[in-house]
Amino acid sequence: MNYEASKKWEQNESIMSLKRDAESIFYAGVKAIDPFEAVKRYVRRKEDVLTIAGQRYFLNKLNRVLIVGFGKAGFPMARAMEDILGNRISQGIVVVKEGYGGVLKRVKIVESSHPIPGEAGLRAGKEIVFLLEQVEENDLVICLISGGGSAILPAPVEGISLKEKQKVTQLLLECGASIEEINTIRKHISLIKGGQLARLSFPAHLHSLILSDVVEDRLDTIASGPTTPDNTIYRDCWEIIKKYNLKSQLPASVVIHLQKGLEGKIKETPKLKDLIFNKVNNLIIGSNILALKSAKKKAQNLGYNTLILSSCIQGETREVAKFEVAVAKEIIRSSNPLSSPACILSGGETTVKVKGKGKGGRCQELVLAACTEMKKLENILFLCAGTDGTDGPTDAAGAFASSTTWVQAQTAGLSPVEFLENNDSYTFFKKIGDLFVTSPTNTNVMDLHIILIKRD
Repeated sequence: MNYEASKKWEQNESIMSLKRDAESIFYAGVKAIDPFEAVKRYVRRKEDVLTIAGQRYFLNKLNRVLIVGFGKAGFPMARAMEDILGNRISQGIVVVKEGYGGVLKRVKIVESSHPIPGEAGLRAGKEIVFLLEQVEENDLVICLISGGGSAILPAPVEGISLKEKQKVTQLLLECGASIEEINTIRKHISLIKGGQLARLSFPAHLHSLILSDVVEDRLDTIASGPTTPDNTIYRDCWEIIKKYNLKSQLPASVVIHLQKGLEGKIKETPKLKDLIFNKVNNLIIGSNILALKSAKKKAQNLGYNTLILSSCIQGETREVAKFEVAVAKEIIRSSNPLSSPACILSGGETTVKVKGKGKGGRCQELVLAACTEMKKLENILFLCAGTDGTDGPTDAAGAFASSTTWVQAQTAGLSPVEFLENNDSYTFFKKIGDLFVTSPTNTNVMDLHIILIKRD
């Protein structure tokens, strides 16, 4: 073997080793936010006393216990509640993403489309609304909320069709609106979101168990805040519409509804002082920072000096990629803020402004953008992946890029820049074999970004 071939072989072996480590670190993070175990950590039952994080409910004094829920982690969360309560559950319905379901004895599991809402979710939404409209004062409603809930459970207000709501969702996703902005509009065209599930559940007791998939774990943003006071108003919807110049593209029914809200002709979403919240408890049982801390422990056990940058990363995907690679460059150049072998961890949810017609998700796009910044670096690997096991409308959780990705692309006659401009990250990484594919994890706390730097 000549020198060049030997060097190339060693480099490939080094990258493969980094890939294995990155995968181990990712899965350690995901394991820490297992929804079944998270519910079991906070919910206990001893005979007729149900305790949820210190709040006690006496089952013999309750009329019915109802389980409702929506989100990608809904099935294991519901399974945990069945394990705890058994036949004490009177009725239940939980809506999950397609492929994330299963069969339970007491709780009906419905699979629905994501990120664009579908008919199955619409029917389930009507069932949940009907169920909650029947509750009485001595009932207990346990609501299981996790990422993806906003899309998975559509319940549009009267006068707005599912097709029209799908159009709104698609427009907001494509214009680069943040999840907070998307949810602000969702709340105001829904019967459930923005505290309205709490309104439906009153006068029953309502206790929500929440797996957070939003930056800063804001209760009013997770799944569009169905059980918490809403601090947004119809005027905020109009500001978002103006910001992204969407008015002419929105369905007429949506424009009319939001205009009536602005004029005070439609009741606002429930606010902080509403008495319905006196009977509501909201509890976050899992979040991105918990996953990052577990990932950090794994990285340290593998021998990496490890830094968690933040669990609150957001912004335009390509700009975030530049920033995170810049941190890696500083480590390589000056051993600051830590020396190699190094692991840089961060989490959050970036946004993609769609201009091209390709296929991909925010994680794959972020890694492709990072690839162009890493082309002159050696012994470095970047993995970005969704903790739910899916990234956008693809079968991949995310993708890898390394110090050899640019060379691989050139050898294959591929231009990373052209694929990036066409928002076609999935096709690019599929061609070079660097997609990161997992099975559904049945959890979701946004994305994990992992950069590994090996000592020269």
